[in-house]
Amino acid sequence: MAAKNELKRQIQEAILACQEKQAEQLTILELEQGSGAFTDYFVMCSGANQRQIQAIADAVDERLEKIGLRATHTEGYKRAEWVLLDYVDFVVHIFSEKARQFYDLERLWKSARRVEPEELLAKPKTARATKARAAGTRKSTRKTKD
Repeated sequence: MAAKNELKRQIQEAILACQEKQAEQLTILELEQGSGAFTDYFVMCSGANQRQIQAIADAVDERLEKIGLRATHTEGYKRAEWVLLDYVDFVVHIFSEKARQFYDLERLWKSARRVEPEELLAKPKTARATKARAAGTRKSTRKTKD
């Protein structure tokens, strides 16, 4: 379970980096085991132009390096039509609109489960936070003497 939670945290960081650079059409695909996929997740987004695509790639790379994760392979950075950042357990794809429509990975991997970014970004409620909230509610409902 710890490994799965760490993977989710890494993907969260990639998503946040994409969002910080105003990436468009953010899509996450969870690939099926046994489908022949070489990774567990695809994080896909689009950029409006070459400069934005490179900025998104740089942001993802920098953010993941801060948590100790380096891409094992990078492709397409110079041309910036389709930048691929391979982190083994997940791959980040950053497309131009034209390249995204042409390659249409969503169609090619249509059996994959679409994961909403919010699912991965949602922080689990901790017992401490729940207790603190409950204690705050009890305090506010008590009657006080003046």
